[in-house]
Amino acid sequence: MNWLRAGVLGANDGIVSTAGLVVGVAGATVERGPILTAGIAGLVAGAVSMALGEYVSVSSQRDTEKAMLDKERAELEEYPEEELAELAGMYRAKGLSEETAQKVAEELTEHDAFAAHVDAELGIDPDELTNPWHAAGASAVAFTLGSLLPLLAIMLPPAGARVAVTFVVVLVALALTGLLSAALGSAPRRTAVLRLVVGGALAMAVTYGIGQLVGAAGI
Repeated sequence: MNWLRAGVLGANDGIVSTAGLVVGVAGATVERGPILTAGIAGLVAGAVSMALGEYVSVSSQRDTEKAMLDKERAELEEYPEEELAELAGMYRAKGLSEETAQKVAEELTEHDAFAAHVDAELGIDPDELTNPWHAAGASAVAFTLGSLLPLLAIMLPPAGARVAVTFVVVLVALALTGLLSAALGSAPRRTAVLRLVVGGALAMAVTYGIGQLVGAAGI
């Protein structure tokens, strides 16, 4: 789920940021060279930025998880009785009777005290810690693939249809990523799709308008 989340986020950012960039340049000029240059530069810079951001963020999360696990391991070694009582208390809070909670805590502690505590108290699987490299790689690849859609959409059609084609391609792609993100997060699909489509359309409209103003001013 970690790298899937990073992938969906990267694809969405790649689509929106690159679309806004190339549509903005297309609003200022019909020349293919500047549009292509801006698109490729945005693709490369964005992919690197997304990968670095995900790596730093997930590395921090992983470090925090490891520190929590180390603390729990130390507490089990130093205060085994207190930790057993704490575990039983957590099961009582979940609805078990005092006798049953104590029995469950004792049996789980006998089997694997560390696993029992990190699961009940921290909700962490020591064997499934978040991987910063997976998140960074997924984000970079997804951003690149997402960026290719508006880049191809703006470069392939004739000059008069570039912006319109790009708008359609980008909005369809955003709708699909919205559906995917909603499915991954078990969120309402309509809300997720509408949010991305409206946001993407607004971003392209604004950058295209700015591009036209810059082009008309001859800057």
